[in-house]
Amino acid sequence: MTRRGTEARRARLVLVALLVALALWIVREFLPALAWAVIIAVAIDPLYLRLRGRWNGRIARVLLPAAITLAVALVVLVPLLFAIGQVLAEARQIAQGFEWARNNGIAPPVWLDGMAPFARAWWQAHLADPHAPGFVLGRMLDVDVVMHGRLIGSNLMHRAVVFAFTLMTLFFLLRDRDSIVEQCLRASDRVFGPAGERIGRQAINSVRATIDGLVLVGIGEGAVMTIVYSLLGTPHPIMLGILTAVAATIPFGAAVMFAVAAALQIAMGSPLNAGIIVVSGLVVLAVADHLVRPAIIGGATRLPFLWVLIGILGGAATFGILGLFVGPATMAVLVMLWRDFSDGAAAEDQAPPT
Repeated sequence: MTRRGTEARRARLVLVALLVALALWIVREFLPALAWAVIIAVAIDPLYLRLRGRWNGRIARVLLPAAITLAVALVVLVPLLFAIGQVLAEARQIAQGFEWARNNGIAPPVWLDGMAPFARAWWQAHLADPHAPGFVLGRMLDVDVVMHGRLIGSNLMHRAVVFAFTLMTLFFLLRDRDSIVEQCLRASDRVFGPAGERIGRQAINSVRATIDGLVLVGIGEGAVMTIVYSLLGTPHPIMLGILTAVAATIPFGAAVMFAVAAALQIAMGSPLNAGIIVVSGLVVLAVADHLVRPAIIGGATRLPFLWVLIGILGGAATFGILGLFVGPATMAVLVMLWRDFSDGAAAEDQAPPT
């Protein structure tokens, strides 16, 4: 290659890098939506191919992607709207109860007498006497409630826009699935060589296994705990079960909902039931997070449990909920490359000298 050709190639690479950086900066607000659309498309691709094989023409081209996109929207929105409806149905009662508690205080419950004296003293100073300097509820002003309501409203609006963009992107990913896959295969072959397709398949398998391990196991945890909540008479067991299933998608996240359910039982004067919820929840959590989930994710990706856990927790800490899928996929590809490198080095060491 001549010097002029080398300089031209470098100039093209610099231009491509600048354009990619500019494009990422322009769409930075929608990158989570794009990533979610890709994750969902990867997860449902086997089902989409199976359904597409039964229809041809316009149905397979447009109507089927639209129907699947609508189904995904319903799967997300129906439980969410149900939970919002439950909250709104009791919002007025909760607001009235909070206003009464702020003006009159909350009397110490009977079960508090069986605890250490400092617990009753703390309750009396912070929750029972509305005129006490340390009264917690008195510090919460109406202005603060309104400001928090506005922040929550703007946050919900932003997430609604991101969700709508995710659905739109998912539709186009499904509609143009074949051309996108073909372009990705050609690009990976040019960049990574023969290993490019294996890297892509490993990442795809990791995403699917992570979805199975997080979502399905989370639904199982939520179903089991819904039964426990119902048997023990916990208020709103179905809503608590749904929230437990959502929280259970994050490792050890369901423990937060166990604590909420236990607090409700304590407020009802049933500390024994609260203890049963905590113990049974921890047992379910231990089985799901230490046995079932690592077996599902690690079995499909040949990823050790430690790397599964690091990928999930590290991804969640870095990218939020999106990192629950990005983290294990990254770890799976990294471990695969390391095994290729170490196996190649071992083969070179064992090769006879020439």
